[in-house]
Amino acid sequence: MLSVLLEFSMFPTSSDGREGASVSKQVSKIIDAIDKSGIAYQLTPMGTIIEASSMKEALSIIELAYEQVSECERVYSSLKFDIRHNTQNRLKTKIESVERVLNREVNH
Repeated sequence: MLSVLLEFSMFPTSSDGREGASVSKQVSKIIDAIDKSGIAYQLTPMGTIIEASSMKEALSIIELAYEQVSECERVYSSLKFDIRHNTQNRLKTKIESVERVLNREVNH
């Protein structure tokens, strides 16, 4: 069993001049494709986090994301991985672990 958490951002840096600085239209295409893929994900203001069961699966999501903006002249992307054996469902359990600690500290 393997859990690959991948936090990434991907967006075009070139613009046709009509959209200004916003890239939400292109990012929405990426999120829609990830949602349709069925993989667990969490959208954040600074990027998207997915949980895959292999590096191959995680990288396939990056390829899927790029396909959504591949018509753009230039695309920026940043990726961070957290790979751990013998665990799963870390999108939820990592947050729950911190929340448990916070609740204990609040009660003391």
